[in-house]
Amino acid sequence: MEKLEKPQIICHIEKSVNYSLFDTKWVPCSTKFVVMGSKARGTGILQIYEISNGELKLVKDIEKSTPVKCGTFKASNLRDRYLATGDFMGKLNVYDLEDPSLPIYTANAHTEIVNAIDGMGGQTIGCGAPELVTGSRDGSVKVWDLRQKSKPVAIMETKNDKIHRDCWTVTFGNSFNSVERAVLAGYDNGDIKMFDLKSMTVRWESNLKNGICSLEFDRKDIPMNKLVATTLESKLYLFDLKTQHPKKGFAYLSEKAHNSTIWLVKHLPQNREIFVTCGGGGSLCLWKYNYPEKRKEKDADGLEYGITGSLTPLQNSILSSQPINSLDWSTDKQGLAVCTSFDQCIRIIITTKLHTY
Repeated sequence: MEKLEKPQIICHIEKSVNYSLFDTKWVPCSTKFVVMGSKARGTGILQIYEISNGELKLVKDIEKSTPVKCGTFKASNLRDRYLATGDFMGKLNVYDLEDPSLPIYTANAHTEIVNAIDGMGGQTIGCGAPELVTGSRDGSVKVWDLRQKSKPVAIMETKNDKIHRDCWTVTFGNSFNSVERAVLAGYDNGDIKMFDLKSMTVRWESNLKNGICSLEFDRKDIPMNKLVATTLESKLYLFDLKTQHPKKGFAYLSEKAHNSTIWLVKHLPQNREIFVTCGGGGSLCLWKYNYPEKRKEKDADGLEYGITGSLTPLQNSILSSQPINSLDWSTDKQGLAVCTSFDQCIRIIITTKLHTY
């Protein structure tokens, strides 16, 4: 009975495709989602699917000249629902999915592949400019305002042109009013850097000794609360961002999971204390964060430092024999998610009993 009382991760629909899948995102306020990838002949592909009567119905199939690595709707409002993508040639493109033949915005963003993209300000009222952030193999992180054509509004890169680290993941956060905003970037050598866009400074940096595969704030549009980082070699780290000690930085806890690279972390939109991690062995782990009784204390010098709580594993499930490289929760239906894997399968999953937490 105890097993049945826990959330269950159920694979509802599974569909094989004949190309490599890199990313997937729900189209906001709809039963549709878009997948992005690469065909064997070296071209890119965007496909839009709709869930209809328990099956996946292909709505649009668009081939692009270059493989598409990543995408987001987060910088677009809910009326337009424009998809911003990063590709293998370093280009940033924004598409209107009603007519995705040509981009409505394009920029030669980077000199190498765009590994990651995130957006902010489009879907939230009173939360600053609609902006995108891109991270690339060329080592640079760039912020784009879609109202300014083809030029970034901020560039974060090393001064030494000969030494640059591969940026694997980027995300926005701390965007709780029209002036505050932070960007987090994770690199292949284990570096994490937090850039404060208001003051254009590095607010915090750390090194986790293994490549940073994924970073995510528990919520983007609130004052910084928690951050989860996932790495190579099975480690995830949860940072409490409420209190920053001048020397020690942010308090954190770490957990070993999946027995493989942890490719991705995604927080549940309806409950910021629950998140899922995706592993290199095709597994999903569902976690719940438990806050401590006190979130901060003072050290001998009277300086405040943070205190972390604990993580409870809620459920785990193996969906594939290959790494799950992307997952997106539905904001409309709690527990509904779409994920892709290197086994060239799209899966719709349902997680039960999440409303009980």
